[in-house]
Amino acid sequence: MALLDPKDWLSLHGDPAEAVEPATGEVLATLTLAAPTDVADAAATAAAAQRDWARRPYPERAAVLRRAGDLLQQHAAEIGEWIVREAGSVRGKADFELRTAAEECYEAAALAHRPLGQVLPSAAPRLSYTTRVPAGVVGVIAPFNVPLILAVRSVAPALALGNAVVLKPDPRTAVCGGHVLAAVFAEAGLPAGLLHVLPGGADVGRTLVADPRVRVISFTGSTAAGRSVGALAAQHLKRAHLELGGNSAFLVLEDADLDAAMSTAAWASFFHQGQVCMTAGRHLVHASRYEEYVARLAAKADALTVGDPFRAQVHLGPVIDRGQLGRIDALVRESAAAGVRIAAGGTHHELFYRPTVLADADPDATGPGSVGASPAYCEEVFGPVAPVRAFRTLDEAVALANESSYGLALGVVTRDAARALELADRIPTGLLHINDQTVNDEPVAAFGGLADSGTGSRFGGEANLDAFTETRWTTVRATPAAYPF
Repeated sequence: MALLDPKDWLSLHGDPAEAVEPATGEVLATLTLAAPTDVADAAATAAAAQRDWARRPYPERAAVLRRAGDLLQQHAAEIGEWIVREAGSVRGKADFELRTAAEECYEAAALAHRPLGQVLPSAAPRLSYTTRVPAGVVGVIAPFNVPLILAVRSVAPALALGNAVVLKPDPRTAVCGGHVLAAVFAEAGLPAGLLHVLPGGADVGRTLVADPRVRVISFTGSTAAGRSVGALAAQHLKRAHLELGGNSAFLVLEDADLDAAMSTAAWASFFHQGQVCMTAGRHLVHASRYEEYVARLAAKADALTVGDPFRAQVHLGPVIDRGQLGRIDALVRESAAAGVRIAAGGTHHELFYRPTVLADADPDATGPGSVGASPAYCEEVFGPVAPVRAFRTLDEAVALANESSYGLALGVVTRDAARALELADRIPTGLLHINDQTVNDEPVAAFGGLADSGTGSRFGGEANLDAFTETRWTTVRATPAAYPF
């Protein structure tokens, strides 16, 4: 029996919209977007429902989360097809999303019975302790690229800890990033009013951040949008957990095994068409291995297949829309004009962009017709583009890695793991992977970035306790205290 009912996607009060398959342009379903008035209604309903939910015994909350995880697995074929077609994901990526989303629910179920606080010492004759209490209503704003995971990783723990949630998925993935979760949690027995799915534009996002009943914002998206969300949240004196963009470095030291490293390197930049915040945007390779590395990565890129992931077995699918395609292609063309060599790719058909390797990606590159710095090296491309640059000393590698304003992930490939750890201590990032690439995620691990990659907030495992609860200090005396007056 199908989980999803398209009639449920027509109840909001914003503009009509279509779920579109980027690979073909086919309309998969019609729906309505949210209007700002929908936010106010949802927040009011959520605030009323949350009070009772927070009082429910923890086994009851945990059971709903476990059933949600089970349902994601039971309906994997139906949900997976939506991830492939609506988000342009290859099947392996859709399978990964489904597995991880289910694990997010199971991990969240365990949060419901974690210790709630601490008993504190006190100089006074009293019991002194802290407890974690639900924040209340949590607003979740999730992006298009990994829509199911990047929504459920906030929705599931927030619900498990006694909160209600208003979720705004990206309108381009309103079904697999939003309506899927509404259907899953309804079927799992979540009481009415606790989860609201409101796909919409920036006006809906601003209204959600500003609503006084929404006490915590969990935002995943671009750094530019995150700055606006953070500023607006600060105006309204509420916490905002910001997981933003990246331009992560992938360091290849002189002792690296290039036979083993090629798969890692290609995955780092080409997984899901490079539309991942952790994507390796800068391959920094020791000069002694540089030419071989470029040649082998270019050959790898040329061997990858690009096409419709629903109708064929391919390595890369389409990018999400023409706006994203135009940005990717412009960054590659401008980089070539700045003197960068296109060693592979740099072409596209419709929304299918070939995996691209840019050699000599020095941000100060000059050449015939040069227009200045290489933007594909300096900026987050969010496409299947791997800029490669050489370094000669470890000090130079550290300096190059630290040039970026982002601080999300770092990958280091070497036969000497101890040296990699010492090197990484000099490169501040939220995530570090030695002898692995930068695109890694697990529900049990705290996830987040520094600087332009985020506020240092974390999702995952026990970090969710800090994200979605408040800490209350309580003292208890046997008799009223006496004071000097």
